[in-house]
Amino acid sequence: MARRPLALLAVAVAVLLLCSPSASAQSVWLDEFTTDGEVRAHLDASGKQVASLVLDRRSGAGFNSTHKYLFGEFTVEMKLVPGNSAGTVTSFYLTSGETGAGDDHDEIDMEFMGNSTGAPTVLNTNVWASGDGKKEHQFYLWFDPSADFHKYTVIWNPKNIIFRVDDVTVRVFRRYADLPYPDAKPMAVHATLWDGSYWATEKGKVPIDWDGAPFVVSYRGYTADACVVSGNGKAKCPAGRNEWTDRELDDTDRLTVAWAKRNCLQYNYCEDGWRFPKGFPGECSRE
Repeated sequence: MARRPLALLAVAVAVLLLCSPSASAQSVWLDEFTTDGEVRAHLDASGKQVASLVLDRRSGAGFNSTHKYLFGEFTVEMKLVPGNSAGTVTSFYLTSGETGAGDDHDEIDMEFMGNSTGAPTVLNTNVWASGDGKKEHQFYLWFDPSADFHKYTVIWNPKNIIFRVDDVTVRVFRRYADLPYPDAKPMAVHATLWDGSYWATEKGKVPIDWDGAPFVVSYRGYTADACVVSGNGKAKCPAGRNEWTDRELDDTDRLTVAWAKRNCLQYNYCEDGWRFPKGFPGECSRE
């Protein structure tokens, strides 16, 4: 008689294992990255891997993809530093990695500037093409990005670069045949948390309060539906139809971009005459 309960228990355990999230059943996306500084990794209650970057007086932190890409759709969920995060900079970006004075690197940025408690968080978006940058649009986020995870997406294809927040398109950077555009240099994905006291909050007026350290930002749900560039320089794209390949703004996107510009945009490089005394970049007159 004892064997029947034991058999039922074994079946119950097997079903529980099949129905419960596990590291093997979930995407352990951090394995695709190298890390710098203190990076804490764990699975949350839903089985998603969470990577938390830690900033203290000694060091910031980050992770960098082992793959490089030439076009794709890149998404991550982030929960930003809570409370007084002034002076901190949190980022999710792509770069060809050729940095330095006079370089010609490509880069696509989503950077989050820390703030004093209660102040709105600024999302800085920027594009670099062959070393030509200074193309920032900065938006006040319409929610508290430290209260919960929110989704941030970059869609990069030969036609345009689209920035999205919680599936809401807030900006597009279009390609023009006669102007620089990042279309030739493979880029890696990076995420960082660092001390940006010299510029992040109110143009550097509010530095980090180290009494609040350590500062922690968390990432989860990273995906890259993208063309991977191998060592021989050839790109291998995902099989099947990839919606991002020809993605441009649709009617809904145009409405949300207009809404973001009207309600959230707090800096537009195309309106900064002090920065461009000799005339605005060529794309400004075509938007």
